Amino acid sequence: MSTDASDLGLPLGPHDDEPHGLGFNNRLNWLRAAVLGANDGIVSTAGLVVGVAGATSDSKTILVAGVAGIVAGSLSMGAGEYVSVSTQRDSEHALLEKERRELVEEPEEELAELAAIYAGKGLSDELALRVAEELTAHDALGAHAEAELGIDPDDLTQPWHAAWASMLAFTVGALLPLLTIVLATAALRVPVTMLAVVVALAVTGWASAAFGYGPVRRAVLRNTAGGLVAMVATYAVGSLLGTHVL
Repeated sequence: MSTDASDLGLPLGPHDDEPHGLGFNNRLNWLRAAVLGANDGIVSTAGLVVGVAGATSDSKTILVAGVAGIVAGSLSMGAGEYVSVSTQRDSEHALLEKERRELVEEPEEELAELAAIYAGKGLSDELALRVAEELTAHDALGAHAEAELGIDPDDLTQPWHAAWASMLAFTVGALLPLLTIVLATAALRVPVTMLAVVVALAVTGWASAAFGYGPVRRAVLRNTAGGLVAMVATYAVGSLLGTHVL
């Protein structure tokens, strides 16, 4: 159980809303997957339907292409996230198992290593050794894994969380450009879709920065610029191919 300033009877500081408790690693994991999925769903589907709209004005063709893109994209994103995060989790388990074995076979060497880590952070040798001894006595694996490996044994990455977050976010994000371009009139469908996509990407950029404690302006500009480039490029390709093929 985590301890905060109020539990110790200390006054709350200006940064006490920062994420210090358990679960932040998984929060970042599914947040990253959700934001990536939403962005990919918005941009890839918008690029697909805008590109098709550049080649043909037939709403049915655009709809079929968009739905096929959503199904393929959401499954691909989910599978990709599951494989990627599963590989990371397997590595975490292997490193933790190695640390468990070393704590049993080489307890003195591990204690000295932990003390050296804290001494390297600025503690005196005596204080670093005392801190290492107390942390090892309280939770040996947790203390050594966090200090040496940067892993919290109680907060390992969850592959299914990332997979579902990515799939659902991709689908939700992809529905916006698809519905916009299908429901809008033929003359306005491309500019209206581009405008809707820019707004949506600005929102996802803001959300990723807000929940991930990053710079908002940079995230918004990065998202919207990438989406615009993708849509303009695919529309140009669709228009070129539609002129010469259809």
